[in-house]
Amino acid sequence: MRLQQLNEMSASEFINLLKGVFEHSPWVAEQAERYRPFSTFQSLYDKMVEIVETASENEKLTLIRMHPHLGTSAKVTDFSQKEQKNAGLNGLTEEERHHLMSLNQQYIDKFAFPFVMAVRGKTKNDIYASIQERLKNDYQTEFQQALEEIKKIALFRLQEIINERDDFYD
Repeated sequence: MRLQQLNEMSASEFINLLKGVFEHSPWVAEQAERYRPFSTFQSLYDKMVEIVETASENEKLTLIRMHPHLGTSAKVTDFSQKEQKNAGLNGLTEEERHHLMSLNQQYIDKFAFPFVMAVRGKTKNDIYASIQERLKNDYQTEFQQALEEIKKIALFRLQEIINERDDFYD
């Protein structure tokens, strides 16, 4: 899809298309819709990030908590399912799944929100190492890191929806 098409959609179509960019948080797309038209892909992404950054601490925490536990067998969004599959998390052995679930639980026990990582281009070993390293963080550092990872995830998802290159060659 091209950015021009997105700008020309009805409000409900725009929101429906972008509601999954931030996991189970359509409020970001709802607020971004008010700022159309967007002249570039980057301006759309920047506005969505600004909406998240200016949200209340409680809204940010809720956003973080909307993310699934990596490696879970629970129902996840199509985006999450694809991202986790590409990182090899849907083919874990029982031992690997148990190890990941144990790390996830340690993380949740410490921070009271799920471990969030942009897993595109990562392996299961990268993910294990990242959880173990990030378990050393204090709450505020990890809260900010989770938000940074969410922004990366949103960028990847938005890039899947919008073909930015078409907009450069009009």
